[in-house]
Amino acid sequence: MEVNTKNTIVRISIGYFQPEQADKVEAMLNNEFKNSLIPAIKKLKGNLGYYVAIDKEKNAMTNVSIWRTKDDALQMATLKEMLDSRTTFDSLGVKFIEITNHQVLWKLPE
Repeated sequence: MEVNTKNTIVRISIGYFQPEQADKVEAMLNNEFKNSLIPAIKKLKGNLGYYVAIDKEKNAMTNVSIWRTKDDALQMATLKEMLDSRTTFDSLGVKFIEITNHQVLWKLPE
């Protein structure tokens, strides 16, 4: 992956859910969320990678994406498919903390 640490952004979104919702959240991430987001994200400018993960022990879901620039990362804030999925996760009781956009300082491998 080509990363220019001067401009590259890591965008992190974290949501927490009740333990009894873990299987529903995981199914949602692996089905509707995946099927709607992959094609939409592929159309965006500057995406270098996108990761979706779940931690069932801590009842958390995480989206981590890597972008060439902050402007590229901010496309996610208005992406219709992402906004639509947020409503669905809200209905499952998922509580999101503020999304953050981090400037890369260094990486491995170099």
